[in-house]
Amino acid sequence: MTQPAATDSAVLSASWLTGAVQQIFLALDYSLSAAQTVAESLVDADLRGVTSHGALLVPMYVERIQHGSVSRAESAEVLHDFGAVATLDAHHGLGQLSGDQAMRMAIDKARSFGIGAVAVRNAFHFGAAFRYADAAAEAGCLGVAAANTRPLMPAPGGARPIVGNNPLAVAVPLPDRPNIVLDMALSEAALGKVRLAAQEGRTIPATWATDVMGEPTTDPVAALEGMLLPTGGPKGYGLALMVDVLTGVLSGGAFGAGVRGLYADTTVPNNCAHFFLAIDPAAFGVAEEFACNALRLADEIEASPTKPGTERVYLPGQLEHERAATATRAGIHIDGGVLNALHKTAKSLHVELKSVST
Repeated sequence: MTQPAATDSAVLSASWLTGAVQQIFLALDYSLSAAQTVAESLVDADLRGVTSHGALLVPMYVERIQHGSVSRAESAEVLHDFGAVATLDAHHGLGQLSGDQAMRMAIDKARSFGIGAVAVRNAFHFGAAFRYADAAAEAGCLGVAAANTRPLMPAPGGARPIVGNNPLAVAVPLPDRPNIVLDMALSEAALGKVRLAAQEGRTIPATWATDVMGEPTTDPVAALEGMLLPTGGPKGYGLALMVDVLTGVLSGGAFGAGVRGLYADTTVPNNCAHFFLAIDPAAFGVAEEFACNALRLADEIEASPTKPGTERVYLPGQLEHERAATATRAGIHIDGGVLNALHKTAKSLHVELKSVST
């Protein structure tokens, strides 16, 4: 199959896209394992249809690395380790690397103490939160992952952004089937989705964001200058505030206005914070019962009657898992703008991407 023009949309195999992203990070002097980790994280998001956290991010990551606001540190420093808890300093390294390290620690602690909690400060964007919660579930634990972002949403009645659209993911292990994985930003929509809509020239729902005057808008460009709206109104705002506490305040890192925008001044560290939690059901004395009951609950939900016009109901994460299975077979649809930016970034690093195959 011939290489498509950089302006064309394409259907790419996961292996091609992973290899392309990996080549880019290898060109930045990351180790093979680190480059592969970052590439797999971003491509996994694209496979699941979470394109706002996929290859779209590569040019911004690269720009920040080149400007020094993201370090080439491939592991975080352990600042505090006390029984079931730990605090890490990522020193502004790629979030996928410090995030994987932190969740591995949380899982190990859960196996020893029944629960493991790890907070990370001086961190950087870690991609999609589901990756870390699901890693705990794959190890047989309940998993939680969260991050804070720069303020993007107002408090109810407020006139300026005060809390971030902080992502929160929770995963439940299920025997012999895909885990239940909830992954949500606490805004009605992630900023990346607004940015992608602006890039593609699409409108957005009026419930997603306001313009600079605080009025709801369907224009993504105006939304990027305004504020995101919290999901569920005051409830989403309250959850976002608590995630800021669990991540930034608990880790001794940045919170609120101390977290900088990903697409703001790329010479200034993003300075976000992360929180990871793993819980071993066996420590509660219900290992077998937990597995059986979690599966029973999942079966009850899937067997739920549906309203007219609806074929089925989904467990959290089930639709994304099925999308990933389809995209693994048939290829990932990549927007022309994203593909063009990927080619441009590779070229700037003197990387020649291989021919595309699906």
